[in-house]
Amino acid sequence: MLSFLGLAARPEFAVADVDCRDDHRGWSAERPREDVRLVLVRRGGFRRRVRGVHVDLDRTVGYLGMPGEEEYFAHPAGGDRCTSISLTPAFWRALAGDAPRLERTSLYVDGRLDLAHRRLLAASRAADTDYAATEGLVSLVTEAVRQVVTTTAPGSDPAGTGDRTLVARARSLIGEGHPAAEGLVPLATLLGVSPYRLSRAFTRELGVSLTRYRNRVRVAQALDRLEAGEPSLAALAADLRFSDQAHLCRTVREHLGYTPTALRRLLTTVERQRR
Repeated sequence: MLSFLGLAARPEFAVADVDCRDDHRGWSAERPREDVRLVLVRRGGFRRRVRGVHVDLDRTVGYLGMPGEEEYFAHPAGGDRCTSISLTPAFWRALAGDAPRLERTSLYVDGRLDLAHRRLLAASRAADTDYAATEGLVSLVTEAVRQVVTTTAPGSDPAGTGDRTLVARARSLIGEGHPAAEGLVPLATLLGVSPYRLSRAFTRELGVSLTRYRNRVRVAQALDRLEAGEPSLAALAADLRFSDQAHLCRTVREHLGYTPTALRRLLTTVERQRR
């Protein structure tokens, strides 16, 4: 018996928590799929067979599933739990290259891959799918690409002066509230680079992630509104594209150490004292 809990989803990808309670040693066939899957085990283990080769999967070994593969699974050890990431073929190519060649489809879960996996799960709980979860997913998939893809991936070239120009253009779009700046993927598409290239450029040039930079811009905009006496935090959260009022409050407090309510009181009190 399989149960799926969606953690994050965009048109380009979906992240799910999969809990399997099967307990059988025999192989069961899965219908070929059209997406690319990255699956990492969080508890227990199972077996996967593709083209006659089977691999034992657990917390130290995950796998990449490619479109059209005939897959077979067995669960001799009982139940298991994993994170399943589905990518559209176009998004996979944006991260792995137009014609990526794979050395293998099994993944050794080293420390970097494990940490990237955990950071993705943490980001998916932050209710910011368009930036935090997307940036976490890009980081995780990039770690997998480095391990198994033998061709050159987009954005794998050394840093250059182009990064500075790229970051400046992205900052301008974010600051002016361009529709493409509502998510990492559409922003990267508009700028003509891979999501990984754009994310990495921000960290190199500014020392902070793109997600944190974008949140800092939104926090400044929230301060402007609060200082002007904005009465509704719900309206403020909606206008600034936070998922909800709680997300706004968490983000503002993380950046400033105060809740929006406390800031509104503080800023309006200062303004009254000036008068």
